[in-house]
Amino acid sequence: MGENLQVELVYFYPKENSKPHKTDKFELIYDEENPVPILRRGLKFTVAIRFKNDRFVNLEKDQIRLFFNFGPTPNPIKGTRAVIKLNTTRKRIEGENFWGANILDSSSDLILEVYSPTSTPVGVWKLEVETSLVNSTLPPSVYKHENDFYILFNPWNCHDLVYMPDERLLDEYILTDVGKIWVGPYGSSRGREWVYGQFDACVLPAAMLMFEKSDLVPASRGDPIKVCRTISKLVNSNDEDGVLVGRWDGQYEDGTAPSAWTGSVQILQEYLDTQFSVSYGQCWVFSGVVSTICRALGIPSRVISNLVSAHDANASLTVDKYYNVNNEEMDFDPNNPMGEDSIWNFHVWNDVWMARPDLPQGYGGWQAVDSTPQETSDGYYQCGPSSLEAIKKGQVGFSYDVAFMVASVNADVMRWKEDSTRELGFARIYTNKYHIGRTLLTKQPFIFDPNGDQDREDVTLQYKAPEGSKAERLSLYNAVRGTELAKSFFALPDPGLEDVEFDLEELERIKIGEGFCVVVHIKNRSDQPRTIKALLSAASVFYNGVKAHLVKKEDIEAVVKPKSTETMRMTVKADEYLDKLVEYCNLKLYAIASVTETRQTWTDEDDFEVLRPKIDIRIPPEITVARPTTITLRFVNPLKKILTNCKFSLSGPTLIRNQVIRYGDVKPGGLVKMNTDITPRSVGDQVLIVTFSSKELVDIRGSAKVAVVEPEE
Repeated sequence: MGENLQVELVYFYPKENSKPHKTDKFELIYDEENPVPILRRGLKFTVAIRFKNDRFVNLEKDQIRLFFNFGPTPNPIKGTRAVIKLNTTRKRIEGENFWGANILDSSSDLILEVYSPTSTPVGVWKLEVETSLVNSTLPPSVYKHENDFYILFNPWNCHDLVYMPDERLLDEYILTDVGKIWVGPYGSSRGREWVYGQFDACVLPAAMLMFEKSDLVPASRGDPIKVCRTISKLVNSNDEDGVLVGRWDGQYEDGTAPSAWTGSVQILQEYLDTQFSVSYGQCWVFSGVVSTICRALGIPSRVISNLVSAHDANASLTVDKYYNVNNEEMDFDPNNPMGEDSIWNFHVWNDVWMARPDLPQGYGGWQAVDSTPQETSDGYYQCGPSSLEAIKKGQVGFSYDVAFMVASVNADVMRWKEDSTRELGFARIYTNKYHIGRTLLTKQPFIFDPNGDQDREDVTLQYKAPEGSKAERLSLYNAVRGTELAKSFFALPDPGLEDVEFDLEELERIKIGEGFCVVVHIKNRSDQPRTIKALLSAASVFYNGVKAHLVKKEDIEAVVKPKSTETMRMTVKADEYLDKLVEYCNLKLYAIASVTETRQTWTDEDDFEVLRPKIDIRIPPEITVARPTTITLRFVNPLKKILTNCKFSLSGPTLIRNQVIRYGDVKPGGLVKMNTDITPRSVGDQVLIVTFSSKELVDIRGSAKVAVVEPEE
């Protein structure tokens, strides 16, 4: 025995290891030329080493060391380099939190079971094998395995920080690759189907590219707190070359309209191919990509839609609007020259599941992370992870960004009118404690409803106590005590006793082409007549609350008799709003009124949606695997204008991979109809998601559930 063992090859058993590691859905494992092993930390995996030498391994004379390396400068102290010296005396026991290996067989090839700790950094690892002889002067021989492998978080392991005790839920929050995101105003929101596609071949490489562009050091990539905070920063492109460019103004000609996306895979594939940020995204698109990346990495994730969401720009825990002495809304915030508060008719972020060893006991579990650029945190556009328990209790001193999330779901809406007699120069004329965070929704586990919303789950009570309850007020006031500017806003007295009641009638939805009315009901509770001067208006708005076009405005005056009621009404015809609609077809009603005799002032607003048609997908309920099936897509153009730059986007895991089909112009009221073929790649229940977009009309969508079966014998 005069020479070192020479390694011929190393084999990771990618398919065999994937079953116990629950990674067998990843496409990378089945690459015919270069199958990529994908493993979970804290769980043993099998490796085989074959030697060129014409002799057996003798560990009394052969020294074999395995070096597992992570990142550009691996270091054992930082946990990015593991050194395992093989021996036959010390047996590695499962549950020990260090790297180790046991020899299963050495009769021909050397068969090992290798253990990684539950703190292992997550991402791409490399292996080197060093061989030498005991008491030999020969230098060691080093074999560098040319293929990388992935190690992921392990939510099935109770020692991992992302461990979820109810393991049944991991089928939804890790393994389910099609979901729903609730979009639209309160009262008319609907679940929008989204293909997460976390097992697609592009997803893990795209996630690694994202981390390479970040400032997160390799040693920290095993910490789910830091990983999720980085994801919230890098899915948007505001600070670094992240995945998606955000845009909300309807101008998407040089990219893809957010409403045209059907899922995350096409976005991440483009990001990986070009190495540049993809245009364009909005909050619900950002959240879909975040869930894809988190689920791929092994972090349980769900999408959260907050219907009526506050953007508190000045950390006052209020959403403030200001009016001049003539009841006209001011276009700036006198208390925040850097920006102004807004109310999004819906906003979407993510919850991720993890322990929080940096917080007191009881604040682990679901944590909110928001990748939509709104306000900076530690100098970057990032948000979270914020413990839902901390948000619910108003613990704004806990990391990270709890105050911003408290405001998002539970800020008070305040209205201010110019008044030179007041110290602030404004008098508070209105407070609404119930408007923000009307409902928080996510997809219910294990259910998918392609035709309705039977699969939605209301998680409002996980974010705050019941609205109007003593516990809800106490938690908000607890947050106020920890927020300097909020103290001054909440310390001001409420307006005095007011003897006229106002109520803006809410609209939930109308069909496109229908008219509507802005209606205010007035009740005079006093013994004297009251003169009411009101301004009613309607405007089209983007879903983030930014006004697009004024549709109509009317000044109305009325005298309400003592102890009686009156109704003010403004009628809006379809022709008055159709050419002023912007994407998602959201309209906002505004009303402001003042009482001449008492100087009482009231204001309110309401959002609603103009409903567009759905795509009718005609597909057999059962189709055969590996055989083409023709499907038909159809709907009627609801507008009195030609649709141009039309295209369909189709997606569905194993059914069709991100296909975009151009379509010709569509006449006013014309039928849009297209046939295409799909060829399913695997059996089981599948979902097909389709969107249609044009220059004049966007966010037309539909979905269908289909069973894919084996061919008959």
